[in-house]
Amino acid sequence: MLRAAKLVILDRDGVINHDSDNYIKSLDEWVPYPASITAIASLTRAGYSVAVATNQSGIARGYYSEATLHAMHDHLKALVEAEGGRIVHIAFCPHGPDDECQCRKPLPGMLLQIQQVLGLEDLTGSWMVGDSLRDLQAGEALGCKTALVRTGKGLKTEQKGTGLEKAEIFDDLAQFVEWLMNR
Repeated sequence: MLRAAKLVILDRDGVINHDSDNYIKSLDEWVPYPASITAIASLTRAGYSVAVATNQSGIARGYYSEATLHAMHDHLKALVEAEGGRIVHIAFCPHGPDDECQCRKPLPGMLLQIQQVLGLEDLTGSWMVGDSLRDLQAGEALGCKTALVRTGKGLKTEQKGTGLEKAEIFDDLAQFVEWLMNR
């Protein structure tokens, strides 16, 4: 059985790939950070399970379809697998901010989905890595350790300084993974 302490949950936009205030609406617009794919593969090779939890309100807003989102995620998985890694589950929230769902971060619904899919008792000791406060809040709600990356919206989040007391802070996903491996 998978141990929660060997699970790393990643936000997508701004952590794995470049983010856009205009949304990532197509496979062509989905551009991974150069070191993120290798970092995910390194986690897998070190015995960690990697999952993704991503708000995707662009679906509710009509900017792209679930089929387009799945194409992006299939591409992400293929890139990671080509480097010898694996993403065990991708949870996404297709709702808008006013839809009153239970999955949109900062609510922990997607993380609970990951917990259930992976058959974990809880997520205590796992990691939630994001570039926004809402990513960290979702993780903290379920006992995850948290890490903020400065990519995407991370630098702006860090500069605000609020709610980061429990978070480790890194330049990017690769730096977090290097730090985690050397602990």
